[in-house]
Amino acid sequence: MSIKRSSRFTPIIIAISIVVGILIGTFYAKHFAGNRLGIINGSSNKLNALLRVIDDQYVDTVNMMELVEKAMPQILAELDPHSTYIPAKNLEEVNSELEGSFSGIGIQFSIQNDTIHINAVIQGGPSEKVGLMAGDRIVTVNDTAFVGKKVNNETAMRTLKGPKDTQVKLGIKRLGEKNILHFTVTRGNIPQNTVDAAYLIDDKYGYIKISKFGRTSHPELLNALAQFNHQKCQGLIIDLRGNTGGYMEAAIRMVNEFLPEGKLIVYMQGRKYPRSEEFANGTGSCQKMPLVVLVDEGSASASEIFTGAIQDNDRGTVIGRRSFGKGLVQQPIEFSDGSAIRLTIGRYYTPSGRCIQRPYQSGNDSEYELDLYKRYEHGEFFSRDSIKQNQSERYSTSLGRTVYGGGGIMPDVFVPQDTTGVSSYLSAVLSRGLTIQFTFQYTDNNRSKLTQYQTIEELAQYLRRQGLVEQFVRYADSKGVKRRNILIQKSHKLLERNICGNVIYNILGMEAYIKYFNASDDTVLKGIEILNAGKAFPSAPAVKDQKEKKEKKDSKQNSKNGTKKRAA
Repeated sequence: MSIKRSSRFTPIIIAISIVVGILIGTFYAKHFAGNRLGIINGSSNKLNALLRVIDDQYVDTVNMMELVEKAMPQILAELDPHSTYIPAKNLEEVNSELEGSFSGIGIQFSIQNDTIHINAVIQGGPSEKVGLMAGDRIVTVNDTAFVGKKVNNETAMRTLKGPKDTQVKLGIKRLGEKNILHFTVTRGNIPQNTVDAAYLIDDKYGYIKISKFGRTSHPELLNALAQFNHQKCQGLIIDLRGNTGGYMEAAIRMVNEFLPEGKLIVYMQGRKYPRSEEFANGTGSCQKMPLVVLVDEGSASASEIFTGAIQDNDRGTVIGRRSFGKGLVQQPIEFSDGSAIRLTIGRYYTPSGRCIQRPYQSGNDSEYELDLYKRYEHGEFFSRDSIKQNQSERYSTSLGRTVYGGGGIMPDVFVPQDTTGVSSYLSAVLSRGLTIQFTFQYTDNNRSKLTQYQTIEELAQYLRRQGLVEQFVRYADSKGVKRRNILIQKSHKLLERNICGNVIYNILGMEAYIKYFNASDDTVLKGIEILNAGKAFPSAPAVKDQKEKKEKKDSKQNSKNGTKKRAA
């Protein structure tokens, strides 16, 4: 009986022993383990444990949320140059640039002398409906003064944007009005266009400037192509200069408009992501239209996917300067607090198999960011011969033309950066933003006169008669940039062009601004030349080589004939 009774209590004794053992172990771990964290095995556990230890034992009070916010970018920077952390306060603004719309009052503004100046009112937007005008100054928001040093781009955006159908009361100072005007604006959805310009050049060639690849980019492109089709367009120029990318899906849908069925557009591969391929589906509306694509050192990511698909499939001619060289794919991952990361999950490859990502060292972003500056110093913006391609990264297009990976996309036709007229005076006033400040004030003071001109040509002719360069030089002098007559004379044409262009933008908008500059843009003019010559479609190397050999032979024969005639 005693044995049975003791066996009955055995489980209880064991349980009590385990609990006592845990308590003793915990006591000794806390008091005698020192800095050893023996229970930590994985690196992620180590990070979590570090934060807990800091929060629990650090000598001073630590704002743990702030510490994590500072640590996140540093951790991601150790991976690659394009994995990034986006704080919650910035996520909406970052996303709205690509999503195609945001909720706000519908104005374009700049901050001059600590005051919000309305540069333009978006057509059909909430502000236009209540009567706000370009040139108005916002001085109060919801009956509270909104001027002074507290006013910057971030606070202005945060104050003027807001949920759809909410209201904001604005106090407006308008030229010619003695009293403050009050407007109550109901916020609404404001479209974010990614096609900055779409118009016909010389009644023959369609020109499309795409600033980024967003949700609405493909529909915007289709609208432009439909318009060009109605206008009997004979060729296209797609301008991707300065386009830093965006959504890969948008670039794929857009380049699909130009490629025959079955042509490979791009493929992606990563450690955790098996190879996935995207092919043209044959529904494109411009599969046979002569095509030119413009790129420069600011063209990156989705821009390079588009350009690489066109170049590798020999579908069109690429003109300009070597592109940025971003061949990494980021996936957005959001956290519960509203922040997010853009984590690199793979590399993308053009149809020929090249990854155009330029070299980088993990955790060495400063060197990576200086690459463009080094290109400039090395002369790559001015001479094709200065660009050294990686010979181990040689690939072939569908026609057998040689292309290179590992450092951006090299255009088929190189157009150097024009430095004619550039001077230290011009660089000084541009870097300080003085031409923009001057032209805003000039536009503001002469708006009633300037708005009488409805075309670029009329407005430009009027502006060239106003002696704007001399007015600007006096303005720049008042801002601390002294008059340098020789340098001003050297840069006179560029100064006048820049000032006139900014005024045209203020009065007629972005497309008019782009048209004005394109009229004398060497890269655009080269694109027109290629289209006029019927050379938009690349030819196979063998045909090209034979032609060059024949031209050399003819030239040599002509030289001999000329020598014989002179000798006779």
